[in-house]
Amino acid sequence: MVQESQHGADVSDPFRWLEDEKAKPVQEWMSAQDAGARARLAVLPARELLEKRFHELFYSEAISVPVKRGGRLFYLRTFKDREKAILYVREGAEGAERVLLDPNQWSADGTVSLGTWSPSWDGKKLAFAKKPNAADEAILYVLDLDSGAISETDVIAGAKYAHPSWNASSNGFFYAWLPTDAAIPASERPGYTEIRFHKLGSDPAKDPVIRGRTGDPSTFLNAHLSRDGRFLFVEVARGWNENDVYMRDEREGGDFVPLALGKDALYSVQAWKDQLFIVTNEGAPNYRVFKVSAGHPERQDWKEIVPEDPKAALEGMSIVGGQLALTYLRDASTELRLATLDGAPVRTVALPGIGTSGGIAGLEDEDDGYFDFSSFATTREIHRISIGTGATSRWAKVELPVKADAFEVQQVFYPSKDGTRISMFLVTRKGLLKDGARPTLLYGYGGFNISQTPIFKAGIIPFVEAGGIYAVANLRGGGEYGTKWHDAGRGHFKQNVFDDFAAAAEWLAKSGYTRAEKIAIYGGSNGGLLVGAAMTQHPELYGAVVCAVPLLDMVRYHLFGSGRTWIPEYGTAEKEDDFKVLHAYSPYHRIKAGVRYPPLLMLSADHDDRVDPMHARKFVALLQEHGADAWLRIEANAGHGGADQTKKSIEQAADLYSFLFEKLGLDPKGIGSAR
Repeated sequence: MVQESQHGADVSDPFRWLEDEKAKPVQEWMSAQDAGARARLAVLPARELLEKRFHELFYSEAISVPVKRGGRLFYLRTFKDREKAILYVREGAEGAERVLLDPNQWSADGTVSLGTWSPSWDGKKLAFAKKPNAADEAILYVLDLDSGAISETDVIAGAKYAHPSWNASSNGFFYAWLPTDAAIPASERPGYTEIRFHKLGSDPAKDPVIRGRTGDPSTFLNAHLSRDGRFLFVEVARGWNENDVYMRDEREGGDFVPLALGKDALYSVQAWKDQLFIVTNEGAPNYRVFKVSAGHPERQDWKEIVPEDPKAALEGMSIVGGQLALTYLRDASTELRLATLDGAPVRTVALPGIGTSGGIAGLEDEDDGYFDFSSFATTREIHRISIGTGATSRWAKVELPVKADAFEVQQVFYPSKDGTRISMFLVTRKGLLKDGARPTLLYGYGGFNISQTPIFKAGIIPFVEAGGIYAVANLRGGGEYGTKWHDAGRGHFKQNVFDDFAAAAEWLAKSGYTRAEKIAIYGGSNGGLLVGAAMTQHPELYGAVVCAVPLLDMVRYHLFGSGRTWIPEYGTAEKEDDFKVLHAYSPYHRIKAGVRYPPLLMLSADHDDRVDPMHARKFVALLQEHGADAWLRIEANAGHGGADQTKKSIEQAADLYSFLFEKLGLDPKGIGSAR
């Protein structure tokens, strides 16, 4: 037991010894926990049926939105008989395709993954990252498309945040670099990030530093170069709520000049034909677009060309076919709009229904673009669009044994504790009647300006087929309703997120859908914090909990993994006013003896270098000490996003949902009824 005094408060940490993952007692404890959880999960009645159905749903033929460079299309393909997505290139929209990178061949056990990838503007080179154990840490390589050879010279370690941005000559790229010195604490490394330039064929160790480190581990440093190679932009981001943008004219030379210095504001900049297009929430919580000459980018010369829409949040913008392609969220569903380069509305792109799209991708001076679409009941489709005419055609579609008309999707609204109106999507089997006892899976996230929208999730299909309700709450802290929505759920206002989630569970019960013991909650990462807080604040509202790769010790989170980069989102216990808020809701510190907590399945990963698995270990250990039913499942050779092998995804999904079927009393005989 560790007992400390922080800012005048007593803080107990009985399982601090579980923070040292390399210690033999910790390794033995982890092995025993994982073996015990898997043994219990393996014999659950629904597991065999679930695994069979997930095999049908997870092994699929699919194509990603293509990236066009030099007349070639680059995209990922998945197959029914492969574990990992394969990167392809196609000569034009209808040309022959060939394999570029097949991660299935990179390691005998399938644990090396493909990370970021970026083709050069002429389409002849490809910078890409390999990620051991599907972790965030990565090594950058360069592939020559004509010869098929991977350069032995252009190998760059420290590429965790690399995102290469090619120059116009396609003979080099800018990238973010991190030192790999093991003596630097993981929590301090982001402050060492540098922007470097790599010229192909040169020694990466001698790559010139373009922008030095910030020295602040709560910041991110990124860079991108305009397509014509003229303007280099460097962004210093402080969390997910403000950033600074600097620019330099690569033809004229000279120093970087500040374009925008954020004070509680975000800026995203694109350059085209010596004009800058700036998307920002400065003075506009739902975002707007400015235009200014790159030669005179002073703030007083910015001209607003797309005003803020008070009823829809602008999620993103691209320049395709000489027009602005704008992606909006209206009540958490996507709208795609086109406008002239002066901001005049052209048209709204017709989508197949209410759902989600990542926006239109394409080149500034070419008419054809591509966008994806899916919804809870519609598998992902890729559509091709003529920017000039607005005509669209389906280019690719995921074919799965799922009948979309077997399901119903509705959007409801409910009041939170303070009266705030919250949106929630409900997915059910068609014709399902309210019986007051329907097994329900409530999912949420509520953080980092990330929106939860109607998107196809193969994992929920068997649960809904069997008669369960899948509910997604659009909690504060997300980006569904712009900056104000995010701000209302971060920092000292984080408790609003937990209140919104509890209110969702209460509404589901009061509205006649279900009752508390039939409600399971599920969340991962920041969503893991959400469900950890939910079960410790209101254990009486839930019948089961699934918590994945979570933050749970909010007093010490900033000392591990990428924790310091999240200080702008959560605050830090090093400051007294932040500590009081963090300690009050920190799930690990709220566990009390004598409380009946709902059964918990904790999903962790042994190579998670983003959120340290110590959170999961300590939380489970303390719950077990107090007699709670808590299971810890640890995915081997996996990072924060889990293992990227389909077979492992199936195994985890089968474990997760068999746990839910058992704890909620859901009859598995309906599994597969929507084939």
